[in-house]
Amino acid sequence: MHQRRKAREIALQVLYELDVQNISVREAIDRFWANFEAQEEAKAFSTLLIEGTWNNRERIDQLISTSSENWTMARMSRVDKSILRMAVYELLFCHDIPPKVTLNEAIDLGKVYGSENSGAFINGILDALYAKLRKKKDEDQGIDSHTGSPGP
Repeated sequence: MHQRRKAREIALQVLYELDVQNISVREAIDRFWANFEAQEEAKAFSTLLIEGTWNNRERIDQLISTSSENWTMARMSRVDKSILRMAVYELLFCHDIPPKVTLNEAIDLGKVYGSENSGAFINGILDALYAKLRKKKDEDQGIDSHTGSPGP
């Protein structure tokens, strides 16, 4: 198993715990490592994902909410919500990871750890959200979103 995949699985577990219990990020991470082992690369990347996702969750939740028609954050399963949050964190802040990789990893995590519909649900929300982020980036750079070329 690739270390980044393992790190995402670890981050999912800790983010789920944070969503359920009222504890600090540091306490949740320490609890996990008191019971499990992983290679250093997985530890480092999972910690980045956990801390970054949790510390930016208000902004992330707002983006998810604006991209999920008919679904409030409160209606989403905790597993799906944790996967979505982590993927949005990666899209916003992990510029070394191709967006397609982030989306595929999130969908795969949903299929493994979520319900039978989680993969499609996560795919739909992330596709809509990524399209909005890409359009905004193009607009910020003065690129016409229809032609892909610089504006006037």
